[in-house]
Amino acid sequence: MKVALVGASGAVGKPLTRELSSRGHLVTAISTHPEDILDLPGVTALAGDANDRETLPQQISGHDVVISSIQFLKTDHAALIDSVKASGVPRYFVNGGCGTLLVPGTTTRLMDTPDFPAPAAGPAIAAAHFFELIQQEAELDWTFLCPPPGIGPGERTGVFRVGRDELLTRSDGPPAISLDDYAIAIVDELENPSLVRQRFTVGY
Repeated sequence: MKVALVGASGAVGKPLTRELSSRGHLVTAISTHPEDILDLPGVTALAGDANDRETLPQQISGHDVVISSIQFLKTDHAALIDSVKASGVPRYFVNGGCGTLLVPGTTTRLMDTPDFPAPAAGPAIAAAHFFELIQQEAELDWTFLCPPPGIGPGERTGVFRVGRDELLTRSDGPPAISLDDYAIAIVDELENPSLVRQRFTVGY
């Protein structure tokens, strides 16, 4: 596939760029810091901004899918969604946040629980707003992936569970996944779409 990745130099963007390249996909890697984009086969680094309504649609046009992995607090949500629509690319994959996931067996979001970390409240509110907006889109074949709270560096195992709206808990530790396994989950869904216009999550 030809993939436009907005936010390619971030914590998720780098392992995702590596995973896409390793599977033979062509990646237009877009970032406000193009010098930090990984130099890999099939990857073209491009300076770009998720908030740029004028230039971004041109940069992502002609691709099979657009992925955004950005900080929601720093992004004009309507501008980014409008840019994806203006580009004519129908498939849109969003790297979301954990706050909108539901506590298992309830209708309560993680971000609404007493134990949700205060520093994460702002980003969670912004991510929830983006999720609300994207659900209203009829033109885009969107997918919204929410990581577990414990996403971070770790082993690339290729072994994890896939869930839907509820946080995936486990008996042997806190909800978690490595960045490399998270990247695998994204590319798996892109290659074999089964969750179009849906949210999902992953975890060990």
